[in-house]
Amino acid sequence: MSVLVLVLGVSAACCLGFGFVLQQNAARRAPLRDFLSPRLLLDLVRVPRWLGGTGLMVAGMALGAVALGRGEVSLVEPLLATNLLFALALSRRQTRRPLGRQGWAGLTLLAGGVTAFLVAGEPRGGDAVTDPLRHWLVIGVMLGLAVLLATCARRIRLSWGPVLLALAAGLLYGVQDALTRVSGRLFSAGGLPELLTGWQPYAVVALGVTCLVLVQSAFEAAPLHMSLPALTAAQPLAGIACGVGFLGDRLRTDTGALVGEVCGLAAVVTGVVLLGLHPAMPRRTWGTGPARDLQRR
Repeated sequence: MSVLVLVLGVSAACCLGFGFVLQQNAARRAPLRDFLSPRLLLDLVRVPRWLGGTGLMVAGMALGAVALGRGEVSLVEPLLATNLLFALALSRRQTRRPLGRQGWAGLTLLAGGVTAFLVAGEPRGGDAVTDPLRHWLVIGVMLGLAVLLATCARRIRLSWGPVLLALAAGLLYGVQDALTRVSGRLFSAGGLPELLTGWQPYAVVALGVTCLVLVQSAFEAAPLHMSLPALTAAQPLAGIACGVGFLGDRLRTDTGALVGEVCGLAAVVTGVVLLGLHPAMPRRTWGTGPARDLQRR
């Protein structure tokens, strides 16, 4: 593993984790009538804390893009999943709660799972798949699942809706990361003209805006512990699927390596859930007054 990719990936995770907490602190004050509407972004853009969180998120995405340009998606995605550690660190500072057994267990599982997956799988680059059918099959499955989850979330927005939205956003972020790497390859091959003639950079922007609406709607409707674990768990799984599916990323496939990879990913998901449900994560939604209650009804 390149030390530079490691530093870039962890730095990106730090910015994303801090940014998500600041964004949720602001989004939970927004009116629920803006749920899954672009109007939500127009309301939030007036909130300094949300702008600060969005700035950190953009910085994290930029650092992640540089990391994706220098390393495989299957390598970078598990590193980005550690954003939950930084989100918990900031939340702990706000709530002043200790880590306790649950926090340490989640931290150990997340860090150990990332390490186990990288050591067992030894992600490395290869030739990208040229068959367009395979590209669209993998991307189509991810987009279809995301649309299905978002549709279900609209109907049950005040119960499991935020979790489903976060899962949908995580899947789309995984696809966005893969297309970011493709865009980097286009730029390296032919410079700006080659990049601007491809559809991938425009898809990256469209996915970014869509994910922003989904994530902020999830943050608006429920506390952070309901949405961030699902988002953090879904993104690396989708990114790795895209990386192996059509970017040419290669993982070891012998029996011992497969067992290590599966156990590592399972530990990552379990650690993410434990950290996301930690008492230090914000749990109260803002707005207990009549206006907010009427909106919920």
